[in-house]
Amino acid sequence: MKYAIFTIAIVITLIFGCQPKQSENYGSDLSDDPKLLAQGEELFTHKCSSCHNFIQDAIGPNLSGVTLAVESDWIRRFIKNPAGMMDSQDKRSLELFDRYKIPMPGFSDLTDPQLDAILSFLHTHKKKPIKNTGSESDIKNPLLDTIQSSGIVAELEFITQVPASQDKPPLARINKLDFEKQSGRLFVSDLRGIMYELKSDKVHPYLSLKETKKEFVDSPGLGTGFGSFAFHPDFSQNGLFYTSHTERYGNVAADFSFDDSIKVILQWVVTEWKCDDPNSVTFKGSNRELMRIDFITGIHGMQEISFNPTAKEGEEDYGKLYICLGDGGSVSKGFVNMVDHHGTEILSSILRIDPKGSNSENGKYGIPKDNPFVDLPNNQKEVWAYGFRNPNKLTWDDNGRLLATDIGQAHIEEINVIEPGKFYGWPIREGTFKLNPNSDINLVYPLPEDDANYVATYPFLQYDHDEGKAISGGFVGREGMLDGKYIFGDILTGRTFVSDLKSSKNPSIQSLDMFFNDEKTSLKSLIGKGRIDLRFGHNRQGQIFVMTKADGKIYKIKKAFEPL
Repeated sequence: MKYAIFTIAIVITLIFGCQPKQSENYGSDLSDDPKLLAQGEELFTHKCSSCHNFIQDAIGPNLSGVTLAVESDWIRRFIKNPAGMMDSQDKRSLELFDRYKIPMPGFSDLTDPQLDAILSFLHTHKKKPIKNTGSESDIKNPLLDTIQSSGIVAELEFITQVPASQDKPPLARINKLDFEKQSGRLFVSDLRGIMYELKSDKVHPYLSLKETKKEFVDSPGLGTGFGSFAFHPDFSQNGLFYTSHTERYGNVAADFSFDDSIKVILQWVVTEWKCDDPNSVTFKGSNRELMRIDFITGIHGMQEISFNPTAKEGEEDYGKLYICLGDGGSVSKGFVNMVDHHGTEILSSILRIDPKGSNSENGKYGIPKDNPFVDLPNNQKEVWAYGFRNPNKLTWDDNGRLLATDIGQAHIEEINVIEPGKFYGWPIREGTFKLNPNSDINLVYPLPEDDANYVATYPFLQYDHDEGKAISGGFVGREGMLDGKYIFGDILTGRTFVSDLKSSKNPSIQSLDMFFNDEKTSLKSLIGKGRIDLRFGHNRQGQIFVMTKADGKIYKIKKAFEPL
């Protein structure tokens, strides 16, 4: 996800972007003491490397040569208190905000020695980055069409505000709102480690991962922490549900790891929880680990986990757990072979497992017999489909089709219809365009004449970065004017979209306007400023919920109408 603005490194990079000239005088105050450099590298690894490297632009720009671009003291002051510097009308600060439109939170918790260590480490990478100017054949504006209005307005009703899990935005990192199928109980999770039950428009703590899992971490932010949850379709009988979360690397060996030369930052873990009483208002019971995967950055990790709600008992898909895995930032860091596009690697995939089985390599879960690669010796048998950069949300439509949203790199946001064994393009495709993963992955090109040889499956729907920056998957409406329409949006901008899946053979993307307190509005207006961090949820009745992570608020779409 393109969240680099929230890391320390992006701040420095933005400064670099506004000051292209380098000077050997800048950075002359920075130490080359080996101990300090080692500390700086450690801080950079955990706070910055998810979005930045010294090879090429990634989610955030290349950081080579940044300390030669501006005075060290200004960088330190800006990291500490960017809002204060903007309030004081500091010219460079205002230029940065005008360019990137997103306010930078202050890192007042960092000590001066820690800042010195980070800057000193960055100063060891003095080579001026090569400006990516592209070529004659790359496409500057891939999708020329603009998204038209649907003419539909969704009326929002405020439901509740999740308790703040920290004292600065995002106040509560609410990430998923979903229901237990049989009882209809509604739950919402905060990435910082708390699972709540939403009842009578109030949230009540149900499970604390940060208290139960001693190695739990929700840093360096971005997508880390309590990722997702899913209730087994027989929860009311067996009391089983599942979660995903991040842990510190180093204490437990992973089921899926990499060569020792590749530095691992954290691990994603899938856990099965068994309730003593499925009707209990708070969790009491036991848990066991199903799967643990190493990741080299804190981005593009384990996203959605989900069961197919349309599968009926006795069908092959009943009780099978789907797990979305991004590329872990590996492509932007130069490890393209970690997401080999032949189904032989675990990353960049949607997995499908049987949590009640035991024929996996670690013996803790089952490999369904109808998985597409189950009989291929060199492939990952858990893989259902592959070739995704960051598949963040899953949903099933009225026809039983599995839809997955995939957050793009620099140009295209995707909605894909997922079929077993199919390759969805990453890292050699973004949307319906070609990428060169061994060069500048921020450039897209026309598809080659021999494209059919690559057997890539292209998006069902797509939009480019003229319309938004990072797609947030949603759900299919079940009532009124939204019946049969897929409702989704854009994480950063808060724009909301619909696509009619029921009455159109070739659906398009249209915008969905918002109505709140008797007047037309937008999520950006409701938040006030900055990024929206939009998420969607739904209940058993099919009502759609809208969540704004920046302020921890939950709304419900009360009704939809066409204004006179």
